Amino acid sequence: MNEKAAARKAGLWPALLACLVSLLVGCADSADTLPAEGEPTRLNHLQYLGTHNSYHIEPRSDLFEVLLAFIPDVAPTLKYTHRPLTEQFEQQGIRQIELDIFQDPEGGLYASRKVLTIFDEDPDSGIPELSAPGLKVLHVQEIDYQTTCFTFVTCLEEVKAWSDANPRHLPIMILVEAKDDPIPDPLNLDFSIPLPVDDVMLDAIDAEIRSVFPDNRIILPDDVRGDAPTLEQAILETGWPPLEWSRGKVLFALDNGGDIMQMYIEGHPSLSGRVLFTSSPEGTAEAAFMKLNNPLSEPGRIESMVALGYLVRTRADGDTVQSRENDTTQREAAFASGAHYISTDYPEPDLEFSDYRVEIPGGFVARCNPVLPGPCVAGDLAP
Repeated sequence: MNEKAAARKAGLWPALLACLVSLLVGCADSADTLPAEGEPTRLNHLQYLGTHNSYHIEPRSDLFEVLLAFIPDVAPTLKYTHRPLTEQFEQQGIRQIELDIFQDPEGGLYASRKVLTIFDEDPDSGIPELSAPGLKVLHVQEIDYQTTCFTFVTCLEEVKAWSDANPRHLPIMILVEAKDDPIPDPLNLDFSIPLPVDDVMLDAIDAEIRSVFPDNRIILPDDVRGDAPTLEQAILETGWPPLEWSRGKVLFALDNGGDIMQMYIEGHPSLSGRVLFTSSPEGTAEAAFMKLNNPLSEPGRIESMVALGYLVRTRADGDTVQSRENDTTQREAAFASGAHYISTDYPEPDLEFSDYRVEIPGGFVARCNPVLPGPCVAGDLAP
């Protein structure tokens, strides 16, 4: 063993000891990193655990039975619940979350739960946040509205409070889906009709994020692009920012594709001035992050995108199927693919279904990426 390797090996034990000490005092992600030698460990050299619809609470039992009668194919997919965001970060090691948002510039559009009138209950939620203007967080308006944080800003404030308390945490990815789909109203309950996603809403997403996080706490497309002609060229030739620089920060990505994604990009080539990365196809100026949700659908595609340098999110499960069947096939494919963010509804099992769960192998919050680990070592990880 040469002198550098010996010194590096010797330095591993203090780093791991620091992990243990930080865990005992309750400070997540404060593991010391080893001195960098040459090429640094970058944020895409790790693999992280995420949650799907991270705010979601399943419908209460009587409402669920009604939904089961009217939409028997859809209702079972709604039967999952996540812990509050702080508990996900602190207790489950989650470092990627997903928030669904609806436009509500005047306030009050989602303050009433009209479906509750079928139980002879007052539909008024009585929740002040829902009466105030601003983006609202929920899954399906009127029928699947339970959430651990009601507005985009309050969700982000919870993330920032945890981040402030854990300033050396591994970077957190926040995936944002802008929604506007109307739903059937078979009982004529006068369901609210969502406002369409438009330029105003997309600009409001950026503005609300910046109202909570200063730019120096966000990993922005402009940061990643630097002096490169395009964002894609930057990640292919230079790479993502070093992990050490990325600690204590958040990055945002737009879940939507198609027209909504193009609307967000318009006037912002390479996402200049924007906050969110987009799931743009390979070969476009904005390509840097990719949402490839099914690791079984195109064998080898995720691995090839990861190897090239793109940041990838995939899913270990969906629609409660894997938990109900205790099927780990997609989970194992997701981890093996090297996708950076493995999203799940089950960071802990739902024992009503099975003991199916998803966790990072090895007992750390993240692990060195199996496809593109770079110089990642245990000292880069968190307990």
